[in-house]
Amino acid sequence: MDPVMRGLLPKDRESIAALLSATGVFRQAEIGVALELVDAALSKPGQEDYTFTVAEVGGEVAGYACWGATPCTEGTFDLYWIATSPAFQGKGIGRRLMEVAEADMRSRGGRLCVIETSSLPQYEPTRRFYLGLGYSEAAVIRDFYTARDHKVIYTRVP
Repeated sequence: MDPVMRGLLPKDRESIAALLSATGVFRQAEIGVALELVDAALSKPGQEDYTFTVAEVGGEVAGYACWGATPCTEGTFDLYWIATSPAFQGKGIGRRLMEVAEADMRSRGGRLCVIETSSLPQYEPTRRFYLGLGYSEAAVIRDFYTARDHKVIYTRVP
């Protein structure tokens, strides 16, 4: 399966919302934040805060990634969101999305990519995914999201 990798389109908002909900991992508040970034990117064409890539398979949104330069840094980027539809998980979509994101970061002088995620058990596949891509656990901030839900930070040269 070779997904078409493309930019974000207005028609993708509904598909991204459904995809995020279907994963069963994200809370409603998190989905709301993800959609705020989609809206920000769609409402200001040419903005440079959030870059999106959408993976499409057979006309269906199979996954997406969102990243941007970290304010007040030189060459540091944050991966804000990456998600793959459950129907397409384990098929290389996430890896392709990361390849596109990291290539863009490098083209913009990226020297460090920072990824933050939760320590909750349902995020274990996500943490393994980042480690499998060569990211290293750089820090854990205990009880960050809630009591017993720590922020886990991964980094790597893109």
